[in-house]
Amino acid sequence: MSDNIQKVKVLSKTTWTDNLFSFTVSRPDSFKFTAGQFVRLGVNPSQLKYYQNGENGAETDVVNEDIFRAYSIVSSPFDEVLEFFSIVIPDGAFTSQLQHLQVGDELLLNTTPFGFLTLARYQQPLPKDLWLLATGTGLAPFLSMLQDMQPWQDYEHIVLAYSARSLEELAYVDKIKALQEDFGELVDHPAKLIFIPIVTREPVADALNERLPKLLTTGELQARAGIDLDASSTHVMLCGNPDMVEDTKEALKGLGLKMNRRGEGNIAVENYW
Repeated sequence: MSDNIQKVKVLSKTTWTDNLFSFTVSRPDSFKFTAGQFVRLGVNPSQLKYYQNGENGAETDVVNEDIFRAYSIVSSPFDEVLEFFSIVIPDGAFTSQLQHLQVGDELLLNTTPFGFLTLARYQQPLPKDLWLLATGTGLAPFLSMLQDMQPWQDYEHIVLAYSARSLEELAYVDKIKALQEDFGELVDHPAKLIFIPIVTREPVADALNERLPKLLTTGELQARAGIDLDASSTHVMLCGNPDMVEDTKEALKGLGLKMNRRGEGNIAVENYW
């Protein structure tokens, strides 16, 4: 095992739906990361009770080879544990095993953090508005950011638009509301957090029900937030499934925003698919 691969122990697990769950693991003392970054978590099928074939789910001989996947970190950079948010891919070599995690199980953690979906990528001075647009487990890096004091001090408004297919898949809503209250009371000049839930496959009271690109193009998302997406005053971060990211990027470009490169521009995305 290389020096940057360490074993971590599962401390808790939360099942949101049949295909969504979150879990916490122990945090190595020397591990540091920036809010918005991701790590690679690993399992070794030879240490599991069974290993599912990627094609048909049938049991097969286990293989002695570590399997790693990228996971954004939900927890704050200052938390004593590490939290992750996962979807179950039925025939996936990794998540089909990970869904059976129990408290006390061990995983592998590559302690090198990856990714540039961080506020540090933007040049100073910062504009007044930060938009965080997420689908599914793409919410994870934004929860990490919102548990850090920096964005609350740097922006006037933070808009978190979080899209899921159904109401039951809209996870962490209570945590988001708690962050609105807690951080709003702790700092002298806090940003205002505007939370916009989106449910695309069923009508839900107080939630929008179209895909993010359409909501942006029609202006419905901006109207709900009460804030314009002005290129001179806006940063936008995207995280979620690749189709959403690509379509939303194009919708934002159509509104006059530009990709962030070398610290300049509005739109930032993560590329770990």
